[in-house]
Amino acid sequence: MTATISQARGAAHTRILAYGAARGEIAVPNDDLVAAIDSSDEWIRQRTGIVTRTRATAETDAVDLATAAAAEAVATAGVDPSVVDAVIVATISNPKQTPSVSAIVADRIGANPAAAFDLNAACAGFAYGIAQADALIRAGAATYVVVVGAEKLSDIVDPADRSISFLLGDGAGAALVGPSETVGIGPTVWGSDGSKADAVGMNHTLNEFRYGTAPWPTLRQEGPTVFRWAVWEMVKVARQALEAAGVEASDLAAFVPHQANMRIIDEFAKQLGLPDTVKIGRDIETTGNTSAASIPLATHRLLHEHPELSGGLALQIGFGAGLVFGAQVVVLP
Repeated sequence: MTATISQARGAAHTRILAYGAARGEIAVPNDDLVAAIDSSDEWIRQRTGIVTRTRATAETDAVDLATAAAAEAVATAGVDPSVVDAVIVATISNPKQTPSVSAIVADRIGANPAAAFDLNAACAGFAYGIAQADALIRAGAATYVVVVGAEKLSDIVDPADRSISFLLGDGAGAALVGPSETVGIGPTVWGSDGSKADAVGMNHTLNEFRYGTAPWPTLRQEGPTVFRWAVWEMVKVARQALEAAGVEASDLAAFVPHQANMRIIDEFAKQLGLPDTVKIGRDIETTGNTSAASIPLATHRLLHEHPELSGGLALQIGFGAGLVFGAQVVVLP
């Protein structure tokens, strides 16, 4: 007689219990960058909405930023780190291709022997991580999961690249996800379009650098292509996430899009018809575009500045290199 396999069952629902944040130690104003790209402070502000961005010192890496953010999220939630079952770090700036950032972070915050893995979904990474944490808990594979978006993009930027260099910042944002008696994380709408893989990403491979056929790989983008895709296609994804969660734009307390460009954020709000009561994450103005870290950093700041948002609904959407995208409605802790 063939033995049957037992299968775990997890919590019926999940929610985000707390956020944590860490930003680069240095505030870099536009004036420090304009000479290399033959531009001006006014041009950068008009095109992106960025006034200054945070960047880390040479001694700080993405692992350090991720650790600080994860530790704050766990401590704020009041959960013993030893009961964290999994750590997921979304990043494109691990200083080493292996080991994972997540395994080191799990050890540093006291979560050994938690399962740990990194994911590479660029600016959609945090939304992807939240989707996976929700699924792991409801499947019974975990009870508490730390999700981190962490980037030190200053390591992989060419200061003279007019397409992207002035946009980028360094930082990490984290969320602790746990079981809930009510739905706290809505269905995720996610996907990809690899046919546009050349629109944003690294300009060379590490092998090309190693064998002397190309310089150190850095990020670059086709700005107009990415802008059009974000404005026209991602608004559709945002609407789908609202529909999947069974809510209207007017039900939201907050909207937290990936902090790619203030013009994109403003167009999003306009097309979604968000009422004035909805608080919008605009962390890009003083932090810059931090890729996978941008959504949790912007949410962390919103909750700090507007504590009345606690318990309200937030629509978050990430989109970037791949091209990939992910969106969901969550209940703010």
